[in-house]
Amino acid sequence: MVLMNKSTIVIRLAAAADAGAIADIYAPFVAADATSFETEPPSADEMRRRITETTVNYPWLVCDRDGVVTGYAYATRHRARAAYQWCVETSVYVHPDFRHSGIARGLYTSLFAILSAQGFVNAYAGVTLPNPSSVALHLGVGFREVGTYDEVGHKFGRYWSVQWFEKRLD
Repeated sequence: MVLMNKSTIVIRLAAAADAGAIADIYAPFVAADATSFETEPPSADEMRRRITETTVNYPWLVCDRDGVVTGYAYATRHRARAAYQWCVETSVYVHPDFRHSGIARGLYTSLFAILSAQGFVNAYAGVTLPNPSSVALHLGVGFREVGTYDEVGHKFGRYWSVQWFEKRLD
C-alpha cells in the first residue's frame, strides 16, 4: 500500500516576506505572455511595495501549500473618482506547476468574501484575449461578460484585446 502525502493548503493574507515568491509567479506573465500589459517583470522589492500599498485598503491573498506560495489574488481601486469607491478590480495568478488545481477558484472565493465583508459592491476583471482558461475561470466564479476593449494594448509587436467581466459581491 502506498501512502499519499497530504499537503497543507492555506489561503492567507499576503505579507512582505511573500514578495519574492509573488514576483517569481508573476514574471513569466510579463516576460513571455500578454496576460499582463507590463513590459518588465517587477522585482521583489517592487512587489513588496505594491503589497504594502495595496493592503492599506484592499486584500491581497496568497495560497500557501506546505510553505510554498503557489498563487495570489488581490483587489485594487477600480477608478479614481469617489463615486466608484465601492467597486474594485481583481487579479489572480497561479504558478504554472499548480494551474487547474482549484487554487485560482479558492483564492477568488476567499477574496470575494473579504471584499463583501468590507462593503464592496462590484468586482471587475480584465482578461487579455485569447485566454479561454481565464475566461472560463471568471465565468465559473460568477463573473458575467460586460464588454471588450478591442486591440487596447500593444505588446510583443501586436495589439491585444481585453474582455471585461463584472461580479456583484453581495
